[in-house]
Amino acid sequence: MPARTGKQYIDGLRERPPNLYMSGKKVKDATKQPGLMGGIGTMARLYDLQHDPKVGNEMTYRSPTSGDQVGMSFLTPKTHEDLDRRHQMMRNWARITCGMMGRTPDFLNVSLMSMAAAGKFFGQNRPEFEKNIQDYYEMVREKDLVLTHTLVNIQRNRAGAATALDDSLDVALSVVRETDEGIIVNGARVLATLPIADEIAVYPARSHRLPTGAPGRTSFAFAIPCDTPGLKFQCREAFDLQRSNFDHPLGSRFEEMDALAFFDNVLVPWERVFLYGDVDMCNNMSLRTHQFIHSGHQVVTKNVVKCEFVLGLANLMVKTLGSSELPQVHGMLAEIIENLEITKALLRAAEVDAELDEWGVMCPVDMPLMVARQSFIKMYPRMGEILHLLGSSSLMALPTEEDFEGPLADEINKYLETDFLPARDRVRLFRLAWDTCCSAFGSRQILYERFFQGDRNRNVVLMNTRYDKEPMSQWVQEFLEQ
Repeated sequence: MPARTGKQYIDGLRERPPNLYMSGKKVKDATKQPGLMGGIGTMARLYDLQHDPKVGNEMTYRSPTSGDQVGMSFLTPKTHEDLDRRHQMMRNWARITCGMMGRTPDFLNVSLMSMAAAGKFFGQNRPEFEKNIQDYYEMVREKDLVLTHTLVNIQRNRAGAATALDDSLDVALSVVRETDEGIIVNGARVLATLPIADEIAVYPARSHRLPTGAPGRTSFAFAIPCDTPGLKFQCREAFDLQRSNFDHPLGSRFEEMDALAFFDNVLVPWERVFLYGDVDMCNNMSLRTHQFIHSGHQVVTKNVVKCEFVLGLANLMVKTLGSSELPQVHGMLAEIIENLEITKALLRAAEVDAELDEWGVMCPVDMPLMVARQSFIKMYPRMGEILHLLGSSSLMALPTEEDFEGPLADEINKYLETDFLPARDRVRLFRLAWDTCCSAFGSRQILYERFFQGDRNRNVVLMNTRYDKEPMSQWVQEFLEQ
């Protein structure tokens, strides 16, 4: 089957609906569910872009097995040109979402590609696992499925000495028994973003290593359909409040949803198991397969687009208010420009210096991507603050679309126009700014960018450990001895 259309994605959700729960009820049809419909509609737009004659050649490539045109994010890059092609595809999708949907399908597609390319890693102890991961990648690629994932066990105790498994194994997702058909897993995981998906992948998080001596039944990697019996997703409150695109321009379009994943004695067929029982392999999976590098390539590409969007928005805000020549405004816009150019430079460095890895994959350099991801944890909240400072009361003086047809419409149009924009256009712009940095949707964006890449303190330990500092230390030592 070639790359899907938006209609085929929606039809798939109707034919095999994920087990979603919202507001105390089971979701019968996600495609008609208030709070989910907007995000599903945007996802459909992403898939339709694969068939847009203007950019179709940037979005798909010919499958090496079926000969069909399949999504470019599944491409196993072998050259720098391949990386550039993948970059352009990811950028095209990110521009549709203004960088506001972090878990578009390309995020997990590139991860799955890297895992399949490193199939021999999975087959070290059990050769069938190599075939399992490669068969699964091919199946997802050829059917153009949407994946969500969940990596981290729920913690009851966040004390410094505690681990996720100290809380007891009835909470941590673990294998409770094996059968001829597969493994039975029970427990819970956080956080499944974009549960409006066909499948869920469960594998170890690079930033949350299993403790030494952890039971083998807590170490695994697998993937199953989102409608698997016993698998349930508890969604948070929706930030798409069913308002118009005028009132909530981002929330009405880009709500991707976050959910807890509950596994109630769920059967995972053996052919869907990729790792099992080896704590060390689970802890090193992301590093050895370079999964975190390829997913980082997608993340930083998205972050560049997000910076561009915020810069364009900020520039329109100050033009509308006539404040663009104030010194402090120059300084704040320059700060966003710095964030954008630093992120672009780090992304470019990772791509230009890419090399073939041990699996034969053209792999971006990891350290620039790690620095870019870590920096964005601080950059994005600050950019939200800058929008607050630039907009000030204009972020609160915001009638709704209905108010422009209400009894005070004449007053609104008279008093809210500026020297540069009529009132309706001004309010439309500043409602966009409000939805970027003030609304529930905008606040979730800031929280997401702070934490979705893992705890910053854990990440700096990983960065410091991986960075080769010895050549610099040796140079300083030699200088001291002169």
